[in-house]
Amino acid sequence: MPVSGDKGRKAEHLPISAGEGEQEPPAAPSECACPRLDPADWHDVESDWSDIAFVKGAVSALLGVPVGYAGARAALEKKARAAGATIPPDAMFLLGSGRFRRPMLVEVEGADRRAKGIHSPGGVAYSRLVEAPWGEMRRVVEETREAAIARYGRRPDSLLLWYLTCRECSRERNFETLVIAHYRGT
Repeated sequence: MPVSGDKGRKAEHLPISAGEGEQEPPAAPSECACPRLDPADWHDVESDWSDIAFVKGAVSALLGVPVGYAGARAALEKKARAAGATIPPDAMFLLGSGRFRRPMLVEVEGADRRAKGIHSPGGVAYSRLVEAPWGEMRRVVEETREAAIARYGRRPDSLLLWYLTCRECSRERNFETLVIAHYRGT
């Protein structure tokens, strides 16, 4: 499968650098549209969720790994339009936990909170902006859970993830993820 920018050339035809037999380093990925969060606003911060709304659905998962994400996202966008809501730029796309089905929430604006499919969780959210490379997700989620318990004196009602990188920028940004511990009505 050709890699973006190699135009289908075979490896033996790639340009060689001045060093003997060394290939040039791959070009940095082009700027993607992934959200970038300011750690001062998101890391180790409590947010009031009394005024936030989401459309809620689910995405299939295979042993906890979401599959069919694009289709589930498109269905939620359709649900938001049907409820008269808009999805703001850099909206939160949150995933809950589950081995075979994972809840999925997409932030919306302008929705009637009583409309079908609109979810207003209320309460507070404690968030941590972390790097979660392959194999580290369980550890960073557990660290967030423990920090939330230390802060609030009880387990969070739910833990949510916002993956902030795509496959083009994940390595460069070290799989940046927002982990949210949500507490209803605290």
